[in-house]
Amino acid sequence: MFAVPRGSALTAPADVDRAGVRIGVKRGSAYDLFLSRTLRHASVVRGEEGAAVFLDQGLEVAAGIRQPLTEFVAHRPRLRLIEDPFMQIRQAVGTTRSRKPATVRYLRDLMEELKAGGFVAEGLRRSGRPASLVAPPEQPGS
Repeated sequence: MFAVPRGSALTAPADVDRAGVRIGVKRGSAYDLFLSRTLRHASVVRGEEGAAVFLDQGLEVAAGIRQPLTEFVAHRPRLRLIEDPFMQIRQAVGTTRSRKPATVRYLRDLMEELKAGGFVAEGLRRSGRPASLVAPPEQPGS
């Protein structure tokens, strides 16, 4: 997701890739790598935190993950979000076909145990994210 000054002419992710547009990113993040590979005209400015470098250097755009960037903008009325995402961070777990039924059952049970016991919520809390992001319990048979 992108954040821009409220009066910016940039309104969609496609608008951002223009000459002279500088985008603040967290060094080494998934979106740093994605933008570094895909941008043709805009430039990436790396920092310890993308939103901080955006503010400190007066950049045109800040890039980040939806929840933290939404919170960042919520406390700064001079900024707004470009709501459409510019990328998705896809995560998955894989296994071999021969081990699939038992492995899938194990992984599902493990994740349910970690969610029910508060491990996932605590990890979210430690990273500054709300526990409400924990996925609901799996329904039997799903």
